[in-house]
Amino acid sequence: MGFHPINLLLRFVLELAALAGLAWWGWKTHTGAAHMALAVLTPALVATIWGLFAVPGDRSRNGKAPVAVPGKIRLVLELAVFAAAVAALAMSGALAIALLLALAVAVHYLLSADRIDWLVHH
Repeated sequence: MGFHPINLLLRFVLELAALAGLAWWGWKTHTGAAHMALAVLTPALVATIWGLFAVPGDRSRNGKAPVAVPGKIRLVLELAVFAAAVAALAMSGALAIALLLALAVAVHYLLSADRIDWLVHH
């Protein structure tokens, strides 16, 4: 199911939610010019890293890997981004949204056993 179009759409929405959560953290937990800079730069940096490191042939992406990494590294990167977003939301006072994001990510990965297996073995 991990490569199913609906699950890929769910992952895309979760990725956007993670980036939004990181932006929210930057905006809410800092003051002055820092909050604007962090609200823009934090998700931009994370999105760049997310897109840069990939597993060649990953069917859940375009199959291209600007910087090729093993599947296990990619899986850890994905989980780290989602965990950072959940933590950022919690730190910014949006605990209910943080818990909802964590639950949605868990459901996504439960539905992605085939993709996780593929990542672990590539």
